[in-house]
Amino acid sequence: MKTLRDILSLGTAYLQAHGTEGARASMQALLAHVLNTDRTWIYLHMEDAVEEEKLAQLRELLRRRGRGEPLQHLLGTVEFYRRIYRSDARALIPRPETEELVELALRLFPRTASRPRLLDMGCGSGVIGITLALELRAMQPDVVLADISPAALSLALENATSLGARVQTFRSDLFSAWQRATSEEDTRIVPPATYHLAVANLPYVPDREQLQTEVAYDPATALFGGEDGLDTIRRFLNEALPHMEPGGCLLLEVGHDQGERVVELMRQAGYANSSLYADLNGVPRFPVCYAPSTADA
Repeated sequence: MKTLRDILSLGTAYLQAHGTEGARASMQALLAHVLNTDRTWIYLHMEDAVEEEKLAQLRELLRRRGRGEPLQHLLGTVEFYRRIYRSDARALIPRPETEELVELALRLFPRTASRPRLLDMGCGSGVIGITLALELRAMQPDVVLADISPAALSLALENATSLGARVQTFRSDLFSAWQRATSEEDTRIVPPATYHLAVANLPYVPDREQLQTEVAYDPATALFGGEDGLDTIRRFLNEALPHMEPGGCLLLEVGHDQGERVVELMRQAGYANSSLYADLNGVPRFPVCYAPSTADA
């Protein structure tokens, strides 16, 4: 039987031959996953043999990784803000920049309400809203996760349950779920009306843009935003303002060349104090604005 050293070397070479970025790291992660262990254990047992049953599982995962399937889908998990979330084809894989969006939200959030209301619109796997719910747990926030996709909402609910986050989930095409009941027979539960903080990582990829192989495994509804990529964001900004508390903060994540245009859209929609923050690579990626307060009126 082949040793762990042999398998790691051969698997890495296979992934490199198929153009996989981070081939060795991918191979290490897959090997640890199949053996139900961690990378440290592997390096302490490099001369150990691996049974054929495990090799068969590994070969299938290598084949899928070699054709571009995301590592997070193969492992079924992703790390986000120091926590492990479930990850699969039901929702967008969280990117490192989205952790920066959460960090920015925690820094800018106006903590004046005793039980603040928070909104994660287009929540996908729920990582933004769940992280905020857990990081702000002491404030007992009311956190709403909304998405148009039932599949994404099911994944978000699984993540919230496994991490013990107190959230509500709603299927909604932007703010469609906020439409009030029109008759006594309409017993729908309607989300809270207004929010002190709204964060969204909405579709922003232009329809004609060619995607990298791994990104193409994400749901199209979570990626594409019309001809210039901003259709959903325009709708969101126009619909969100009546649902923001006076002085409430709204943050977005957008494409590398869209920040200035989105800031202008915020101003046109009637928000106050619009500004643009860069990510750790210096890319102006996070437009931020506030609902007008009484003093601004």
